[in-house]
Formats: sequence, structure tokens, C-alpha cells
Amino acid sequence: MRYYAICLMLLFAARAGVLRAQTEADSTAVNNDSITWNSELDGITVKAQRQLVKQEIDRVGYDVQADDDSKTLTVLDMLRKVPMVTVDGQDNIFVKGNRSFKVYKNGHLDPSLTRNAKEMLKAMPASMVKRIEVITDPGSREDAEGVDAILNIVMMDGSRLGGMTGIVNLYYNTHRHPNLYTSLTGQLGRLMLSGNYGYGGMTARETEVSSDVRRTFMSSGNLLTSHSDSRSPGGIHYGNLDASYDIDSLNLISASFGGYFYNLDAQGERMFTLEAPIREGDLHRDIIYSYNNRYWMPGYSHHSWNGRVDYEHKTHVKGERLTLSYMIALTRQHTDDESTYSDMQNAPFAYTGSLQTARERFTEHTLQADWLRPLGKGHRIEVGTKYIDRSNNSHNTAHFTFDTPTEGQDTDNQFSHTTRVLGIYADYIYNNVKWSARAGMRYEHSYMRGSYPDGQGETFRHSMGDWVPQASVKYQLSDNQSLKLTYTTSINRPGIAYLNPAVVTSPTIVQQGNAQLGSSRLQRISLVYMFVGEKLTLQVAPGFQFVNNGIASVQTAQGDVRYLTYGNVQRFRHASMDQYVQWQPFEGTSLIVNNAIRYDHYRNPNLGYGNFGWSDSYYVGLTQSLPLKMKLSLSVYGDIGHRPTSVYYTQHSSYGYYFSLQRSFLRDDRLTLRIVANSPFNSRQKWAADAVNGDFRDLGVSSQHVRQVAISLSFRFGKLKESVKKTETTIDNTDEVGGIMKGN
Repeated sequence: MRYYAICLMLLFAARAGVLRAQTEADSTAVNNDSITWNSELDGITVKAQRQLVKQEIDRVGYDVQADDDSKTLTVLDMLRKVPMVTVDGQDNIFVKGNRSFKVYKNGHLDPSLTRNAKEMLKAMPASMVKRIEVITDPGSREDAEGVDAILNIVMMDGSRLGGMTGIVNLYYNTHRHPNLYTSLTGQLGRLMLSGNYGYGGMTARETEVSSDVRRTFMSSGNLLTSHSDSRSPGGIHYGNLDASYDIDSLNLISASFGGYFYNLDAQGERMFTLEAPIREGDLHRDIIYSYNNRYWMPGYSHHSWNGRVDYEHKTHVKGERLTLSYMIALTRQHTDDESTYSDMQNAPFAYTGSLQTARERFTEHTLQADWLRPLGKGHRIEVGTKYIDRSNNSHNTAHFTFDTPTEGQDTDNQFSHTTRVLGIYADYIYNNVKWSARAGMRYEHSYMRGSYPDGQGETFRHSMGDWVPQASVKYQLSDNQSLKLTYTTSINRPGIAYLNPAVVTSPTIVQQGNAQLGSSRLQRISLVYMFVGEKLTLQVAPGFQFVNNGIASVQTAQGDVRYLTYGNVQRFRHASMDQYVQWQPFEGTSLIVNNAIRYDHYRNPNLGYGNFGWSDSYYVGLTQSLPLKMKLSLSVYGDIGHRPTSVYYTQHSSYGYYFSLQRSFLRDDRLTLRIVANSPFNSRQKWAADAVNGDFRDLGVSSQHVRQVAISLSFRFGKLKESVKKTETTIDNTDEVGGIMKGN
């Protein structure tokens, strides 16, 4: 296949002139967290690199600190190396082929990372991360609030250090994009404190996107062509403060507060032309109308903050613990969209300008109690309960400007939505030398209420109950081979972006939420085979998932205008084959292949639409150690095939690549310099997508500047004896889709 050919080309290119033998007098012992093989002959030790991947009953972990690239790469770069995770050319993150996932930090939900994973992980240095885990099969404790997978970022705990420690990471590229990340950890008696702050700048050139769309309306045959140029310069600030206090050996209190906010100056220009079908004998289409549109969003802003407190009590029974948790999450988003229209020829609207505003607020309170109790050798149970109170409020207005005074066009809509969820669960876990198993059940009762403070609609209520089972079993075939079978289910509930019934209007599209949306249930089954050898780690994971009442967009056309809303109308089938190879063929050489073949089938039975196809997402990375403590990395990634993204649209192939060279300095390699060339032989990267169903057909192509050279500088300082402790369990809410932030 294509990516295997790329593997071989990269391997032999990097090995030319650098293959060498190395002797060492010492040997490396095996520890519990990783495996190192030594074969000693007459004083010569042949040593393989520490294995990077470990599989457990509910997750696959990547040992970031065992990868030398962690000294200089960002967490986003490292994600390309993690099994079941892919990152495309636009830095969009996919876990098990799905953009719908949640991000944990140290085992608990981090709303800031979840809502803005791409930008925050792009700035976070990998040297701060101990391990990245893909929690493929969450237990019943969080299963009902689950999505397809969870990405858990386990931060460095500082247990090998002493004193105070910190890190500063600086980044700058030829698009004039600056990134800053800094963190500091210290101890005051029994109190441990850790704080971090990050900033990411986005320039006009870096965010500039050009798009061309040709839309044919099926009923009339009219052709709408559009060209747009957009840019979104701005900046994002984020930070977090963690604290823990040891009351005594059995009681621990931990707390955290953090979040992020950004302001963007989004703006752009668009040109629209609607043409009639070509008549017999004519060579050209007649123009029905045309106009130009300039828009900007002054002060577009988003704020998201969250805080939590956990109390953990351990008993004198080894392994038994009780955890009480509280979390609050607050989100505020303001949007002011100003538009002006010019060069209007027979335009289908009379106004020359518009101002549409949106004010959205989200508040969530969560209380949770968990109890874990061992039942004997290899057996334990976990039970708990959780209550969520979620409130969404929105206020949308629209004002239109006319050449002559006109009344009746302005709109003002208010909407409030409340969701309350009460869940109880029980989990059974078993472990021995050969077998591991986990089985559980969760019941959730949810209550939803929608109201219109402005009196423009009637209040509605809806209640439902859900039983959510899950089970996993793992068998250790041999010392280096294992096999795991899993069945899970999860529930997704609509957020305010999908529920809000306010109408948002433009000349070519009318958008509106659906306040009557209900929850949907996703079911999954997967089989995972893993081999961990002396120089080779291999994982093969076939899987299948389906949903019968999924929340999806409903798109229609009236005349030559597109109408968009949402409904519980989607039937989805997804078959996949994830493959992962990590190989160290020579001393100082590492090759990683991360590949996901998938088949997606979307259906809307109400409309009779279907969209299906095969695709392949791949990442191939080669790292080679060079003389003078330098390291060269070569990577390619992309998508092959035609990947359906909904019942309407199909995404086509794309690819990207980058080269990097790094060098570490000072004692313990505290200072590291890295130079990266991203797509140096391509000025722009293109993405194509087509609409294949509905009342219209689209052919769209977008492009963005990708060629850049970047330099990063990372400096570690200080020592620390302890770490900011975390309770072993805490709150995670992962049920909502279509909130204020719809994706990562």
C-alpha cells in the first residue's frame, strides 16, 4: 500500500551514511512501567529502545517520556504517534476516526482542552506530559456520558525531581505566529501548587482561507457560484491552577481552576453569481443575479472557565477509597456579524447591510460520589452516583439596513434550555495473570425543559430513562501478545447550538436549531490484538459502531436558498481497521506507522438519502539520531479515498509533510532548539468536498497557506520532590453534542 512504500523510502533515506555500531558496558534493567531487552555477549550489550505502547483493559497508552522527541515536540506533534489517533493537515484531531471525543487531564475531564484541543495542545510542550492514553472503553462510571473515545493527557508528576521546577517554551514561524507556554510547580508544607499559562497568536496570513463553490439547485437547474476569502487574526489565552493538600495519609483534597478565552477579528469578502441553465443553442448561461458581500466580526469573543474540588478518603483496606467531587463549568460567547452588500444586480433582497448578534451562555454544575472496594485477590467493584444541572441561554438579534425606511424585518429571539441528569452505576473489575475483565451497568434519568423568555413560543418538557451496559474481556496470549474484545454504548444529548430555534438569515442560507431534539444512543464493538516484541510493537484493531437515531443536519432548498436545521434522523454505520507499527530496526532509528482504514455509511430514512465510502488516514514518521547530539525527523500524513462526513457531504484526499532538526544543550539537555519545515515544496494546501444528496449539488475547493519554517526553544529549570496530587477519580461530563463549541 501507499504508506508502506513511504515507510521504506523514509527509512533507507535516513539511514544512508548514519548507520553505526555502539558498545556499552552497562545493561538496563526491566521496570514495571516499560520493557527493555538486553542481550549480553562478551561484554557487548545490544540494547533496544524502551517500548512506547502499553495496552490495558480499557485503554492504550503511549509513553511520551520514553520518546526522545518529547524534549522538543509539542503535544499535538506527539499525538500523530499515538495509536488510534490521527491529526490532519489542518491540525484537526481524530480519535478512532472521529472528531467527537473528550479530553481529560490526569484522569478527569478538562472542558478547556476539550473545547479547544487543537490550539492548546499545539502550544503545550510534550516534555510536560508523561503519557498519552486513548481510553477506548470507559467503564460504567462515565459510559452513559461517553463518546467514541477519550483522550487522557497524563502530566509529568515530578516524582524523580527535587525542589521547584518549571518550563518555558517559545515558538515562532514565518507566518508570524507566536506561541508561549510556561509552567511552575512548587510546595509549601503539605500544600502543592502548580500553575501554567499559554498564549497562541493567529495572524491574517496563517488563517487566510480561499474557497470556491459551485452549487446546482436540482429543481431549477440554476447554478450558484461563489468565491470567498476569509481570515481570522486574533489570539487565545489559557491557563490553569492546580492545588492539593494532604490532610493525612488517608485523606486528600485537590482542586483546580482554569480556562481560556480568545478574541478574533474575523473578516472576509464573498462574491455570488446565480446563473440560469444553458438553453439549447446558447453557449453561455444567463445571469439571474449577482452581488458582493463584505463581512467582519469585530470583537468576536469566547470565554470558557471551569473549576473543581475533589475529596478522597482511603480506608485501612488496601485499595478501598471514597471520592466526593464537585465541578462547575461556565461558557460565554459573543458574536457580532456585520455585513455590507455592493455591486448588486437583481439581488433577491432589498437590504444593503445587516447586523446580527448572538449572546450565548452555558452553566453546568456537577456533583458525584464514587466508592471502590476490593473483594479479594483480583476482584473489585465500583459504584457511584452523579447529578448534572445544565443551563443554556441565548439571545439573538438581527437588524437590516435599507436605502429607504422599512419596518418589520428586524428580529429579536430569546431561548432558555435546562437539562438535569441523575445517574447511578455499578462496575465489576477482574484481573489475574492471563485474564482481565470489566462489566457494568448504568441507569440515567434525564429531564429537559425549553422556554422562551420573550413569549414567542410555548414551554416544553421531556423526560427519558436509559439503561447503558458495557463489557470488556482481555486475554494474555503470551508474554508479548494479548487479545481484547469490547462492547460499549453511549448517549449524546443536544447542546444549545443545535437546540436554539432562533433564525439566522443570509441571502443564500437560513439556519435554525430544533428545540425538540432528543438524545441518541451509539453502540460499539471492537477487537484489539497487540504484539510487543524486542524491536517491534504491532496493534491491529477491527471495530464496528452504529447509531439509529443520531443527531444530524437536515438541509433543504426553497427556490435558490438553502435551509439548515437539525433532527434525530441519522442512521450511521462505521467499520474500521486501526493499525499501528512502532519499529526500531537500528540503534538510534525509530519508525512509526499509524493507519486507520474505515468504511462509513450514513442514511436519512425519512428523506431516502444515503452516503457511503472507504477512506484511509495515515501517518508515517521516521526519527534518526545524528552525530553531535542532533536528531532528524521526517513525517508524512494525510487521507486517501473519499470519506463521507454526513449524509450530504464527502471529503476527498489530502496530505501533508514536515521535516525537523533538533539539538539539545546544557546539563540534562535542559535547553532544546528545534527547526521545523512544514510542506516546504507546497505553497498552499487544498481540500475538496462535494454535496452528493439533497436539493442541491456542491463542488467545493478550499485552500490555505501551509509552507512555513518554524523555530522553537524549550528550557527546563529547577527540581521538585513531590507533585500536585490528584484524586484517583473525579468528574467527567462527555454527553453533550452541539454545544456552544461544536467540535475540536
